[in-house]
Amino acid sequence: MMAKKLTAGAALVLTVFALSSCGNTIRGVGQDAANTVDATQSAGRNVDAAASR
Repeated sequence: MMAKKLTAGAALVLTVFALSSCGNTIRGVGQDAANTVDATQSAGRNVDAAASR
């Protein structure tokens, strides 16, 4: 009986750690995508400025 509770508790702790890791990864991917959009827009402005000279 005690072993079942210990196993269930350990599984719960591991699940919480795994889900928190996924959350951090998803947040990082979102930040990378936002940085990519910003860099692309900046490059477009640079090309536009060079073309209008």
